[in-house]
Amino acid sequence: MNGDALSITNITVGITCLVSFMLMRNRTGKALLIFHPVTIREHHQWYRFLTSGFIHADMMHLAINMFVLWSFGNAIEKFYFPTFLSDFSAQKYMLLYFGGIVVSSVPSYVRHNKNPNYAALGASGGVSAVVFAAILFEPWQNLYLYGVIAIPQIVAGAAYLFYSWYQDKKAADNIGHMAHFSGAVWGFLITGLMSLDLFTRFIQKALQGPSWL
Repeated sequence: MNGDALSITNITVGITCLVSFMLMRNRTGKALLIFHPVTIREHHQWYRFLTSGFIHADMMHLAINMFVLWSFGNAIEKFYFPTFLSDFSAQKYMLLYFGGIVVSSVPSYVRHNKNPNYAALGASGGVSAVVFAAILFEPWQNLYLYGVIAIPQIVAGAAYLFYSWYQDKKAADNIGHMAHFSGAVWGFLITGLMSLDLFTRFIQKALQGPSWL
């Protein structure tokens, strides 16, 4: 990919924004796509594992997910995948992102397929997958919290996993923390499996520490 306006990331962001915006206040339309385990189990509507990633609860939910996807996804396409995977393809990138959306919903399906009150939506699982793919490539590269606070990706990633696991155990809100956790693990593992040398390289770079030490 050359990182132009027609990158897979930009097209995905555009389609997701369009669908999310059109259905944000359309309850009927949203109900057709949302991840609802009971409906999936009773009517075999397995497509909901994927379509739920194209709808969001509100503009803030959509904006955060799509900004992070746009930032990390284009980096993956322009630099990381072509540099570290000799046989980079669009299919591999789509497996990373869309696979993250699907896989991240599996724990919730297992947990809630008999709970009619449970539903979920959003691309967070896929976005987490893309972010953790970037961490695998460059663990000590800084990401910027709120655009200002520099945090090494590996540190932010570890904190994110712990926070997601802890909040899931507390079950104190309506956020799909386990979906975030599962998507992150998927992104890290599936990217490494595309080229097993990446795992060795990650361990070496992680142990070396940041270049400024």
